[in-house]
Amino acid sequence: MQRDELLALLTPEAMTLLDDAPAVESSADALALVTKLRAAGGSPAVVAAVVTQSKLRRRAVAKFGPFAERMLFTDAGLQQATRLQVAAHHANRFRQAGAVSVADLGCGIGADAMAFASLGLEVTAYDLDEVTAAIAAHNLAPFPNAQVKHGRAEEVDLGSFNALWFDPARRTTSGGSTARHFDPADWSPALDFVFTAGRERPTGIKLGPGIDHAYLPDDAETQWVSSGGDLVEATVWMHGAARAGIRRSALVIGRHGTAELTTVEEAQDADLGALGAVLYEPDPAIIRARLIGDLARSLGASMISESIAWMTSDTFTPTPFASAFSVREVLPLHASSLKGELRRRGIGVLEIKKRGVDIDPAEFRRKLALKGDESAVLILTRVGDRRVAVLADRLS
Repeated sequence: MQRDELLALLTPEAMTLLDDAPAVESSADALALVTKLRAAGGSPAVVAAVVTQSKLRRRAVAKFGPFAERMLFTDAGLQQATRLQVAAHHANRFRQAGAVSVADLGCGIGADAMAFASLGLEVTAYDLDEVTAAIAAHNLAPFPNAQVKHGRAEEVDLGSFNALWFDPARRTTSGGSTARHFDPADWSPALDFVFTAGRERPTGIKLGPGIDHAYLPDDAETQWVSSGGDLVEATVWMHGAARAGIRRSALVIGRHGTAELTTVEEAQDADLGALGAVLYEPDPAIIRARLIGDLARSLGASMISESIAWMTSDTFTPTPFASAFSVREVLPLHASSLKGELRRRGIGVLEIKKRGVDIDPAEFRRKLALKGDESAVLILTRVGDRRVAVLADRLS
């Protein structure tokens, strides 16, 4: 969002129109809203701003639920914003650490700052981008214990706070194009600056879940978080926000609530074993935290291949840390033969999963030309050194 777009949006006229605007779920809805607003005398700039925000609010419901109805967004800010459930977890970690005042450095549209403020913490949020800071100020307006400032993290007096939250920017935008930075020294603020600050007071650092383990400090706890099956972040907790005796953890948030697996060090893989009656697909947080071996041993399971994260067992043990599948039979991994096998079984509804094989599931599905009313799961993978297609049913 550009500054002139923000100015068009932050007017009484635009805000009134936005609050009264219906949800925009399709191109037809957007066109209808444009027509309605222009007929009501809205200027082109105001109409464009209102329609854009209506679209973003609709998308934001998945992350923020009913809170999205009064918030403002930028497209990039919404993509990068922390989900409400995960932000609540961040806030609770700070409360458990005894935090009173938190500096949110790189606040974006203010998702985490909102969660901190809702638990009664005094929050000062900073963002380097002026437009983003203004959006955050609107979103934090209901909280008297929160304020937003336009500024650079490296220039903030961190000694004024007893807890810090960092979300280093890994992308820069210039001339309408966005560049992604892979070197942590190019992030804003740089990762070395963040880790140095984190050693002085309770600190949380939101990083991408694919962060190279080599960058993670030995004197911190790193927690990989999945929400609704999506791996969303790796959070480094330092100083008083880190828990004693834990260096790696996987937090899984889903319909079951929350569940966590922790360890002092990365887990050794479990032994290889023959394919049993049950296949387990670990949650992505378990995989990225490198806790597959610990999970396998807790389930009495073995690995199906040295380089594949899936596990197998003869018995089904429910777990929030993995999806489970009951094995019907093992078939050759050839589309032509599978096509006939599936048709003989009347399978026309098929969930296709793959692991460790170079196959495009969409293209593979086209080759199968499915017909029938029965349903199943087809797992394309390797067991040992063999490429196989496992016909299965979902257990969880």
